[in-house]
Amino acid sequence: MNFRRTVLALALAGGCMPATARTHAPVDPTVMPEITAPTAYMIDVDSGRVLYARDAQRRFVPASLTKIMTSYVAFELIAQGKLRLDQRFTMTPDTFRQWHGVGSTMFLGNNSSTTVAELLDGIVTVSANDACVVLAQGIAGSVPGFTAMMNEQARRLGMRNTHYNTPNGWMDQGQTYVSAQDLAILSDALITRHGDLYHQFYGHEHGKFNGIEQNNHNPLYGHVPGADGVKTGFTGEAGYGVVGSVLRNGRRVILVLGGYPRPKERADQSREFAEWYFAAWDSHPIAASGVKLGSATVQGGTARSVDLVTPHAIALTVPHGQTPQYTMTIRYKYPLVAPIAMGEEVATLIVRAPGQPIEHRPLVAAHAVGTGTMSDRVRDGLATLAQRLPAGMRPAL
Repeated sequence: MNFRRTVLALALAGGCMPATARTHAPVDPTVMPEITAPTAYMIDVDSGRVLYARDAQRRFVPASLTKIMTSYVAFELIAQGKLRLDQRFTMTPDTFRQWHGVGSTMFLGNNSSTTVAELLDGIVTVSANDACVVLAQGIAGSVPGFTAMMNEQARRLGMRNTHYNTPNGWMDQGQTYVSAQDLAILSDALITRHGDLYHQFYGHEHGKFNGIEQNNHNPLYGHVPGADGVKTGFTGEAGYGVVGSVLRNGRRVILVLGGYPRPKERADQSREFAEWYFAAWDSHPIAASGVKLGSATVQGGTARSVDLVTPHAIALTVPHGQTPQYTMTIRYKYPLVAPIAMGEEVATLIVRAPGQPIEHRPLVAAHAVGTGTMSDRVRDGLATLAQRLPAGMRPAL
């Protein structure tokens, strides 16, 4: 009996031991994490390669993700010299009555005067609804006038599943909608076209105005090294969404997750998603920014050709540990017709690698080519005729 009790005690102890001594295999960071967001998208900025997509073209309500376009419109106007950061716009009594204390806010006072820089800081960092309306009215004279500008920019960027009815994303019965793919297109343009302004206003964990300090709700900040954007959004209608951007060791990824029911899922999964990119994918540079990759024939210009250069660094994104084999082809509409501005997009670099999607990257003119004189046009005509002759009969031009 004592022996049987001893055996039972050992058996019970043995049954408990694995719970304390059990070891877990380390999580493989290259394995795709669970993503439960209804719509999701990830793109490598340098290569343009789409690394993950789930219902990426499905239209959904963006909430405050709308404000990415609000800042983009302002950045475009600043770059064109049509808007200054030190300009001041006034909070009108009507706008104050409608937006004071509604949702996220800068707590702008009635008849207060605020600079464009301060409004952009509030919009980007603390998601201020009141700042969006003051900025929209100051720029365009009215909210409908500003949303027309937002929709025009969306059209120019090729955002086919996007429409804006509000500058701040406040609930409007679904009249404002976006897609995950479109938000990635917009964020890519925001960063690559307006890098200086992006770094000035994005990436801040805290914002302070009129003595009131507020936190940025971006779940990547403070948790994912290199996170510098872009925006979070939430309404009861939209759920919890995030557009994230991370720059690390010269590599930038943009991720979009939309429609979470709880903020914890958005936080946990966006962080895991970003880290998966850096663990599971390698970047192989093809060309640095400003590198000449070829030249194109020009007709009717002061020069017969123009060098083609990369406006941004170009790289291939491949699974970790792989070395890509690739070919490059330059395509343009022959011949280019003068005048051509320096930096004008005039050709496309096509990169092909086995097992990868074909990449199309822009090439721009390295220098300007003005409209030629009559003698320049005669020269071009003779050159065209000479090309039709046998090689041994062609004159030197």
